[in-house]
Amino acid sequence: MFTGLVETTGEVVEVRPETPGMRLIVRQGEFAGGAALGDSIAVNGCCLTVVAIEDDTFSFDVGPETLKLTNLGRLQAGDKINLERSLKVGDELGGHFVTGHIDAMGLVDERIDDAEWSTMWFRVPPRLTSQMAAKGSVAVNGVSLTLVDVEVQRFSVMLIPHTLQVTNLGDLQVRSKVNIETDILAKYVEKQIEGQMTNDK
Repeated sequence: MFTGLVETTGEVVEVRPETPGMRLIVRQGEFAGGAALGDSIAVNGCCLTVVAIEDDTFSFDVGPETLKLTNLGRLQAGDKINLERSLKVGDELGGHFVTGHIDAMGLVDERIDDAEWSTMWFRVPPRLTSQMAAKGSVAVNGVSLTLVDVEVQRFSVMLIPHTLQVTNLGDLQVRSKVNIETDILAKYVEKQIEGQMTNDK
């Protein structure tokens, strides 16, 4: 479980195909120095397990299902990725509950810059917007954000200068692919409503 408050960014060192998945090697000295084998780390919002540590790098194995649902398969050496370690009991929850289980990839549909701020619109499958509401929460590349407007096939968020500077969201351009995870509470509410409607038939 995570908060969506990205701790830092790392650099992709190597993307190594390993059928049927791949090995992702990341450089971030602070994380590598404090990580242990088996630790869970959110990489662009996707929960991955540390499988190797060497000097200032650490590695993850990424399976075919994860490659299909996320933007991790599009990563290249030199790319910047968002990193967050998993919550421990007693940690403060400053964002919202993020599971690290990506629902789908979204597409940057529009970016409107206003001085050091940005409004971004993301296009997503309609099944995801049914779990969103204005002023609710969504995770984009692992970053906990507040929804501004929600339409049938897209939603918008306002990004403050700090978020643009300390995450990889500042590098996004129109048509960039991002990982989307809707609010877990919204999922449960939707499921409960669907069950009630089925029972009422």
